[in-house]
Amino acid sequence: MTKICLRLPRNTNSADMKNGKSRTYEYTAFFEANENDGYTVAVPALPGLVAEGKDLEDARHMATDAIRCYIHGLKKAKLSIPVEKETAQLKLSVVA
Repeated sequence: MTKICLRLPRNTNSADMKNGKSRTYEYTAFFEANENDGYTVAVPALPGLVAEGKDLEDARHMATDAIRCYIHGLKKAKLSIPVEKETAQLKLSVVA
Protein backbone atom coordinates (compact mmCIF):
# COMPACT_ATOMS: atom_id res chain seq x y z
CA MET A 1 0.00 0.00 0.00
CA THR A 2 1.21 3.49 -0.79
CA LYS A 3 0.44 6.51 1.36
CA ILE A 4 -0.17 9.71 -0.59
CA CYS A 5 -1.43 13.05 0.69
CA LEU A 6 -3.79 14.92 -1.60
CA ARG A 7 -4.38 18.64 -1.24
CA LEU A 8 -7.82 19.14 -2.65
CA PRO A 9 -9.15 22.54 -3.62
CA ARG A 10 -12.88 22.68 -3.15
CA ASN A 11 -14.97 23.23 -6.25
CA THR A 12 -15.64 26.92 -6.09
CA ASN A 13 -18.06 29.24 -7.79
CA SER A 14 -18.09 33.02 -7.87
CA ALA A 15 -20.44 33.28 -4.87
CA ASP A 16 -18.06 31.20 -2.75
CA MET A 17 -15.11 33.31 -3.84
CA LYS A 18 -16.92 36.53 -2.88
CA ASN A 19 -17.85 35.11 0.52
CA GLY A 20 -14.30 33.86 1.15
CA LYS A 21 -15.49 30.24 1.48
CA SER A 22 -12.75 28.71 -0.66
CA ARG A 23 -10.80 26.11 1.29
CA THR A 24 -8.26 23.37 0.71
CA TYR A 25 -8.79 19.99 2.37
CA GLU A 26 -6.00 17.48 2.90
CA TYR A 27 -6.52 13.75 3.38
CA THR A 28 -4.34 10.67 3.29
CA ALA A 29 -5.31 8.19 0.60
CA PHE A 30 -4.16 4.57 0.47
CA PHE A 31 -3.61 3.11 -3.00
CA GLU A 32 -3.58 -0.68 -3.26
CA ALA A 33 -3.00 -2.71 -6.43
CA ASN A 34 -6.13 -4.73 -7.24
CA GLU A 35 -6.91 -7.87 -9.24
CA ASN A 36 -7.86 -5.83 -12.34
CA ASP A 37 -4.27 -4.49 -12.75
CA GLY A 38 -5.49 -1.13 -11.43
CA TYR A 39 -5.63 0.51 -8.01
CA THR A 40 -8.27 0.75 -5.31
CA VAL A 41 -8.14 3.87 -3.15
CA ALA A 42 -9.41 4.24 0.41
CA VAL A 43 -9.48 7.42 2.49
CA PRO A 44 -9.71 6.44 6.18
CA ALA A 45 -10.88 9.89 7.32
CA LEU A 46 -13.92 9.68 5.01
CA PRO A 47 -15.84 6.51 5.94
CA GLY A 48 -17.19 4.55 3.00
CA LEU A 49 -15.22 6.45 0.37
CA VAL A 50 -13.61 4.06 -2.13
CA ALA A 51 -12.39 4.85 -5.64
CA GLU A 52 -10.68 2.83 -8.36
CA GLY A 53 -8.51 3.62 -11.36
CA LYS A 54 -6.83 1.75 -14.20
CA ASP A 55 -3.39 3.05 -13.12
CA LEU A 56 -1.98 5.26 -10.34
CA GLU A 57 -2.67 8.52 -12.17
CA ASP A 58 -6.25 7.51 -12.99
CA ALA A 59 -6.79 6.29 -9.42
CA ARG A 60 -5.50 9.60 -8.05
CA HIS A 61 -7.86 11.52 -10.36
CA MET A 62 -10.83 9.32 -9.40
CA ALA A 63 -10.01 9.65 -5.68
CA THR A 64 -9.74 13.44 -5.95
CA ASP A 65 -13.12 13.61 -7.67
CA ALA A 66 -14.70 11.21 -5.13
CA ILE A 67 -13.39 13.30 -2.22
CA ARG A 68 -14.76 16.50 -3.75
CA CYS A 69 -18.18 14.85 -4.20
CA TYR A 70 -18.07 13.48 -0.64
CA ILE A 71 -17.30 16.92 0.80
CA HIS A 72 -19.92 18.56 -1.41
CA GLY A 73 -22.52 16.08 -0.13
CA LEU A 74 -21.60 16.80 3.48
CA LYS A 75 -21.87 20.55 2.91
CA LYS A 76 -25.20 20.20 1.13
CA ALA A 77 -26.52 18.19 4.09
CA LYS A 78 -25.01 20.80 6.45
CA LEU A 79 -22.82 18.17 8.12
CA SER A 80 -19.32 18.79 9.41
CA ILE A 81 -16.31 18.05 7.21
CA PRO A 82 -14.02 15.47 8.85
CA VAL A 83 -10.57 16.63 9.86
CA GLU A 84 -7.94 13.96 9.44
CA LYS A 85 -6.24 12.74 12.56
CA GLU A 86 -2.61 11.70 12.53
CA THR A 87 -2.09 8.46 10.62
CA ALA A 88 0.66 5.85 10.66
CA GLN A 89 1.40 2.98 8.35
CA LEU A 90 3.22 0.05 9.87
CA LYS A 91 4.14 -3.32 8.43
CA LEU A 92 3.50 -6.07 10.98
CA SER A 93 5.02 -9.55 10.87
CA VAL A 94 3.03 -12.33 12.48
CA VAL A 95 4.05 -15.94 12.98
CA ALA A 96 0.99 -18.16 12.69
